[in-house]
Amino acid sequence: MFDKISYMNDTYVFVKLKEGVEIKKNLLSGHVVISDEEKHVLGEIVEINDKEVKVRLLGEFENGKLHSGVIRKPLLDAKIREILQEEIPLILGQNDEQSLLLGGSPFYNDFPVYLNVNDFFSNHFAIFGNSGSGKSCGIARLIQNVFRNDHAHPYRANFILFDISGEYSQAFRNINEINPNYNYRIFSSNDTEPNAEKLRIPIWLLNSSDLALLLACNSHTQIPIIERMLKLVKAFAETGDNSEAFKDHLIANAIMTVLFSDETPAQKKNDIFAIVEDCQTDHFYLDAEVQGVGYTRKFRECFNIDKTGNFTEGILLTEYVSQFINPTFDDYEPAGGVSYNLQDMEKALKFTLISDGWYKNEQTYSDAVTIKVRLHSLITGPYGKLFEYDNYVNVEQYLAGLLIQGDKKYQIVNINMDDIDDQVAAVITKIFSRIIFDYSKKIVNRGSIPFHILIDEAHRYVRKDQDTFLIGYNIFERIAKEGRKYGVILGILTQRPVELSDTVISQCSNFLIFKINNPMDSEYIRQMVPNISAEVIEKQKTLQSGTCLGFGSAFKIPVIVKLQMPDPSPLSSNSDVIKFWNA
Repeated sequence: MFDKISYMNDTYVFVKLKEGVEIKKNLLSGHVVISDEEKHVLGEIVEINDKEVKVRLLGEFENGKLHSGVIRKPLLDAKIREILQEEIPLILGQNDEQSLLLGGSPFYNDFPVYLNVNDFFSNHFAIFGNSGSGKSCGIARLIQNVFRNDHAHPYRANFILFDISGEYSQAFRNINEINPNYNYRIFSSNDTEPNAEKLRIPIWLLNSSDLALLLACNSHTQIPIIERMLKLVKAFAETGDNSEAFKDHLIANAIMTVLFSDETPAQKKNDIFAIVEDCQTDHFYLDAEVQGVGYTRKFRECFNIDKTGNFTEGILLTEYVSQFINPTFDDYEPAGGVSYNLQDMEKALKFTLISDGWYKNEQTYSDAVTIKVRLHSLITGPYGKLFEYDNYVNVEQYLAGLLIQGDKKYQIVNINMDDIDDQVAAVITKIFSRIIFDYSKKIVNRGSIPFHILIDEAHRYVRKDQDTFLIGYNIFERIAKEGRKYGVILGILTQRPVELSDTVISQCSNFLIFKINNPMDSEYIRQMVPNISAEVIEKQKTLQSGTCLGFGSAFKIPVIVKLQMPDPSPLSSNSDVIKFWNA
């Protein structure tokens, strides 16, 4: 069938076809082996006419293994033949202890396609595809195959799936039937969802960056306000006399600042009353008794103004307030390790406004009021419940509570947020990812507890957004660059790769690409993914639903794979319009 090489360039070899030989099958996309005295090279037929075929060089065979890439081209007198049946596993992977079944090859009569488990799941990966192309079924089948793999028993696996549209609520419900030690758990933001536990996040596990995102901050000047609020709420949450004394110290300092300001007595009175009304303690409230020598005055009465325009009890007031100032509190740092709620944070924010004279700074006060309004809206709105947590837990205990309950270890945890708007869902996804990443960095035996963070509809959250501008980093980009060495792996699922963070995509080592129609997305993939050719990009445009193009470090060469339907399937199919119309 094949005659000889007519010519070649850096990428392709052009091979003449023998005259008079009838070609009885379609050779396009088929593989050939080009052999000379020194090497055997694998090629793929990418073009064909009645006289010659164009072959793209893919890799070299050496010691019974296929190595991707070709260092030296074959000689012009090399011989060309079709690939042999026994050589197909060298291309599509072999069924061994290091492998995992992915699907079947449409080009080789459903010959099984395997990927290398470590090469795939030790690296970030991305799954792209149009709506309806099969990507939801693809990730469901991939994870199901992990637990159906006869060569491994992933009891200690930790797959955290962020399910934005509720598609996967049923996809893993039968995992326990594969092995009684495998378990699946679902948390939902919808408290009425059957078979799901309530999604709750302890507010004290959030750091200043998390809160800045949650409260939709958009100015650098708001970050110090949030940091101060966090410090105060931790101090106030501590038990003992120090907490009340600290509050008195803050109020006293604020009052003294006003008393010695250049304002008129009437303005001073209004400002101090506003402080006391917002931040009351047992010693500072309008009807608190102020003890003089042989007499008492209520706190409010100390602010009566005499004919000279001064406070009638100015000396008494100054002495009373001064006794609560404790300079040791100026550098006070709370130990933390205490629980508090959103309402406690709201109170701490009020104290933040009076501390350091911030309430007199127009810009700072405006920024703080914006935070105050948004915090109050969170408390009174439908999402405040997400941060209600009954008892104190630290990060380790919280993560352990997600993954372990009694004698059950949960390998798959579904965080279902289908009734939350994108902004809040994005923040929750970032909070979980940050908590997992920070926890993993502290593990002594680095990478010994792998976490796989799977983000569905990632174009909504793993974006080129303003996180870096506001807080100095984007948690997904940080995990993409540093997560592998700590065992924190991202799995990105999206139908719009062009909207994703360039940094995250550039750090992905493996890709499963289902059909994508948008030319901008196709071009983006070509530009962002290393070592991908135009021919590979073109292949995905003609893929059937449920069939994907797989390539990356876990594959010998780019391969077309037909995945089996998951069982059970995710709830991602279209509505049966005729059925419901007729009903």
